[in-house]
Order: sequence, then structure tokens, then C-alpha cells
Amino acid sequence: MLASRKVRQPSGYLPLLQKLGLKDLAPEAPAIAEFSSGEVMGHSSDRLAATFGVSRAEQDEFAARSHRLAAAGHASGKLKEEIVAVDGETMDLGVRADSSVEKLSKLKPAFIKPHGTHTAANSSYLTDGAAVTLIMSEEKALAEGFKPKAYIKDYIFVSQDPKDELLLGPAYAISKLMHRNGLKASDIDCFELHEAFAGQVLANLAALDSDSFAKDKARVPSKVGRLDMDKVNPYGGSLSIGHPFGATGSRIVNTAANRLHWEDGKLALLAACAAGGQGHAMLLERV
Repeated sequence: MLASRKVRQPSGYLPLLQKLGLKDLAPEAPAIAEFSSGEVMGHSSDRLAATFGVSRAEQDEFAARSHRLAAAGHASGKLKEEIVAVDGETMDLGVRADSSVEKLSKLKPAFIKPHGTHTAANSSYLTDGAAVTLIMSEEKALAEGFKPKAYIKDYIFVSQDPKDELLLGPAYAISKLMHRNGLKASDIDCFELHEAFAGQVLANLAALDSDSFAKDKARVPSKVGRLDMDKVNPYGGSLSIGHPFGATGSRIVNTAANRLHWEDGKLALLAACAAGGQGHAMLLERV
């Protein structure tokens, strides 16, 4: 764009075109590398899992769980309530109901070879997708005739070292948000966590149950503790449903709000990691 502005006559474009090579004309592939370090997120997540002692078997079990629960969610009709059919498709295409630890254990490491624990199966896959969440003031919603599902009670953004803690943002955000609101893990009815990698989710769960992480890292008085896994992503997550960039956040907000009604809950907490070492957590309250 800047070069073209320097061209004063049509003939001036010829020298510019002569400098172009085939690589300049090729479409740019989607980038999954971390902008601040140039490192692929899978490498960072693999190291994070190792730091918290998350095994390959645990990651494969969590990934298989995600697929199993997503398949059940579709079969029950719950997830179909959240999907707008495209070309006749009413189900997320990446869900594998037959996933098992035995099958997943046969895959080779995808990032740190040959001894890494992250594979194509226990990492979220890139997919096309879109999501919409309607957010407005209660006054405006009622005036327009809408029936709110949930209130945004509180939210927080955090950031940390993108080199060593790129994907640990959810643990920081959840710890700080729950402390700020005087909540315990048992006070939350629904947890929706973005599943970037199985190892990343399990590392964050381990951090939340760590006294040293709470004191030395998150700098809150006490740890959140162990989460009740029956409350965590009971309809699957990004590992099975997919991770369309820019849409996942909206999707988990929608699911969290819906779950409060499906499960007769009061409070939902959702969290996600993001590029740049960022983390986000939000607290929803059922209307």
C-alpha cells in the first residue's frame, strides 16, 4: 500500500511487479504462533503441562472426555439449541463420539518431538465458525421486549509472562475474580473453560489447587481449590467442538448462560487464555 502511493504513473507499477516472487502471490496461511515470542502455542502448552506434572495419559483422557460429552450433548438436543444449521449440518463436525484413550495414545507428539505430550488429538483444532451473544443493559433489553438469560456480575482481564506462562491466564483470572467476589469453588454451579489444549486446561486446574500459586503468583489469600469436574464443560469444549478464532469466547458465554437454566444454577464462571499471555474470566448470574 505504501509503495503504491509512491507511484505517480501507471508505468511506475512495472518495476514493483518485477520484484514480486511466487511466495508473494501465495495466500497467507493462518498463523498460530505467539506474536510476542514467535513460538507455536503447542510448544508453550507442552512445557506448561510438564511444569505442573500433567501426564500424556491424563491429557488423552481429558480429550476423550471432551468428545464423549460433546457427542452426548448433541444427542440430548442441548447443543442443538445453540446451533444454527448451515447447509443442513446441525452438529459440530469435529466431534468424535468413538474417541478413546486407547486410540488417542497411539498418536505421536505434534510439537515437542519425540518426547512431548501434546498431540493433534489432545489439542484444539482450527475450524470455521461464528457465534453471536446479545449483550445490553437490563433497561434496554426489557424495553425492546427481550427476556435476559443472565447478568454479567463481574469480569477481569489479566496478563503474565508470555514466554513461560502464555496459557496460564485462566488460573490467574479465576483466582483474582473469585477472591474479589468472596466466592469459593463450591459457590459456582457451572464452569466453562476454553480447551485450547488438554494439557493447558489441566495445568490451570492444578494451579488453582496450589497454595504456592495462590500466594506467590496470583497473590490472593488462598487457593481456589479442586474444581468439581461434573461442573466443568459437561457438554464438551474446544477440543471436540472446535476453536474458531474470535468465536470461542462468545460460544462459551452462551453455553454458560444456557447451562444456568438447563441445570437450575445461580452462578456460572467462564475463563479463557489468549495470545500475549492474557487471561480472562467472567462471572454470570442467572436472571
